[in-house]
Amino acid sequence: MAEFRGDQAAGLRRLLGRPRLSVVTFVAGSTGVGKSVSVANLAASLARQGREVLVVDENTDDGIAAFYGVITAHDLQQVVDREKVLADVLLPVAPGIRVLPAARLVKQLARLDDAEQRILLECLAEMTPPADVVLVDTSLDHPLGFSPLGLAAHETVIVVSPNGAAITEAYALIKKVSLGYARKHFRILVSQVRLASEAQAIHDNMARVTGSRQLARLDYAGYVPVDERLRQASRLCQPIAGLFPDSPAARAYQTVANEMLNWPADHDEAGGLEYFVQQLLHWSQRINPTAIYA
Repeated sequence: MAEFRGDQAAGLRRLLGRPRLSVVTFVAGSTGVGKSVSVANLAASLARQGREVLVVDENTDDGIAAFYGVITAHDLQQVVDREKVLADVLLPVAPGIRVLPAARLVKQLARLDDAEQRILLECLAEMTPPADVVLVDTSLDHPLGFSPLGLAAHETVIVVSPNGAAITEAYALIKKVSLGYARKHFRILVSQVRLASEAQAIHDNMARVTGSRQLARLDYAGYVPVDERLRQASRLCQPIAGLFPDSPAARAYQTVANEMLNWPADHDEAGGLEYFVQQLLHWSQRINPTAIYA
């Protein structure tokens, strides 16, 4: 694991003085399952409860900022390179929601030297106001098939839709991460379903298979129903909770957000961004071990 010394230790102490926050990463085995739409709408549902939400986005196209109609011009890598300050990169897209584009940085994590790691830690430590919840929208574009952001987070939510290919690809992702990186706990969010019972059955079947093969424990994160108003809101670059608060999808996202805030804190007691950054740097070395020699 990356070691932090000197100035880095001071940054960690500042982070430790903050209230615990939750870092939840959203991943998928395939495109088109509603992962990014879910992240954007869950951020809105959390913000409506008065939470400060930070969305870390590692997608280069159709990112979370674009969902809110905001253009992404910079990346966190430019802060590490001292080309920009954090305020230049951090995008306030709605009240209580900020987006941090990090696609370039994630690809360079394994190459960061001690000074660059310190800059990364310091800029996150000084973020004002501090986040209450961090949602991470990962990209599927990784050489070894899984983002280090997913390994570093407290919770990993796999978004799956109710079709055979999506379920098969989600299962393959779980198997890969379980066997390759010893990650043994995931949550399943089922999107684009017509019935709650259908979503529950998908989770139960996946949990039964992964459990019987001793791959991982799968908890049920909830579901989002098929809802034409969700498509309308997305086309208008707005979260559904703002336009159609009484719609089935808006109520579903609110339910998932409420439950997310009450998920058991079974992660490392250090918690927060301190834990997340340490783990992120550690896993970036392991998941892409040749990068530092490229």
